Amino acid sequence: MVEFKTQEIGSLKKPTWLLEYLKSRASDDEKKEALNEAAFLNVKMLENIGLDFIYDGEVRRIEMYELPVKNIDGFEFAGRVRSWDNRYYKKARVIGEVKYRSNYHLEEFLYVKSIASKIPKVPVTGAYTIMDWSYNEYYKDRSELAFELSKVVRRVMSDLAEYGAPVLQIDEPAATTHPDEMDMFVDVFNEQVRGINAKISTHICYSGDEYSSLMPRAAEIKASHFALEFANRDKNELGVNDESRPGYRALKAFREYGNGKEIGLGVLDVHTDFIEPPELIRDRILYAVKILGDYSKIYINPDCGLRTRQRKIAFEKLKNMIKGVKMAESAIY
Repeated sequence: MVEFKTQEIGSLKKPTWLLEYLKSRASDDEKKEALNEAAFLNVKMLENIGLDFIYDGEVRRIEMYELPVKNIDGFEFAGRVRSWDNRYYKKARVIGEVKYRSNYHLEEFLYVKSIASKIPKVPVTGAYTIMDWSYNEYYKDRSELAFELSKVVRRVMSDLAEYGAPVLQIDEPAATTHPDEMDMFVDVFNEQVRGINAKISTHICYSGDEYSSLMPRAAEIKASHFALEFANRDKNELGVNDESRPGYRALKAFREYGNGKEIGLGVLDVHTDFIEPPELIRDRILYAVKILGDYSKIYINPDCGLRTRQRKIAFEKLKNMIKGVKMAESAIY
C-alpha cells in the first residue's frame, strides 16, 4: 500500500494569548511555563492533524535569523529591515570574530522530545543564510564569514544530534538568491553538516529561477532530503499534466540531478489564505509521482513555514493537506 510521509516546515503564528502574556510582568519562570504550554499545544495539534514529522511551531524563537545571531558572538544589531510579506527582522553587523556561545535550540528540542509521539524534525538556520542576511564589517569577504559561521552551526547541530535529534532541517532561504555563489553555498553547506550523526534535510525557498542554479548541484549537497517550494507559483485548477501544474516544472530537473534523494513536495502556498482543496493537493502529488516515479522518496509539506497565516487558516490548510494525501494514496493503490 502506498503511504506518503507528511511534515511541516517549521513555524506557526504565535497564539495571541502568548504574545500578551510575554509582555506582562510575569516572572521568567512563569513565562517559560507559558512557552511550554504553547509548545505542547502546537505539537499535539500537529500530531492530531496527522503529520509524521513535527516540531513546536518555533514558538520560543523570535525569528529565524534574530535568534541565532543573538546567541553568537561577533554580532551587533543595526536595525530593522523588510524581509517578505511585509515582515521585518533585526539585521546585524558582524563586528568581530563569530564564535559559538551556547546551543540556542537545545532547550526547545529537549522539551519537544519529552512530549512528542511523532518524529521531531528540528529546523536550524543555515550558515550561508545568516551570512547573507548580515552586514559583514569584519571578515575579508562573504566566503570567509560563511565558513566561520558553518563551524558555529555545526556545533549546534552536533549537540542536537548527540541529545537524540533524529532529523535536522537546515533552512537556507538565501541559497538561490545569488546564483553566482552556488559553489560557495555547496561548500559551506557541506562543511556545516560534516560529521553530524542525524538525517540531514534542507529547506530552500524559491527565488525566481525555478531552482535552476540549485538542481545541477543537488547531488553534491550532503543532504538526503530537499524540502522545496512549488505551490506558490502553481495554478489552482485540477489536473496532472504539464499545463495544469506549471509550478512543479522543477521536478523534472530534480529527477535528472537529484541522484535518488528524497523531496519534500510543497503543496500549500503559505503566502495566501486560500485553503487548497484536497483534490488540488491530490493532483499536485500525483503529478509529482508521474514525473519522479518513486513515490517512496516523496514527502508532503507546505511550501514554507506557516507563521504568516492566522492559526485557524494554517491548521485548515494542513488538515486538507492530509486529506489530499489520503486521496493520492487511494488513487495510486
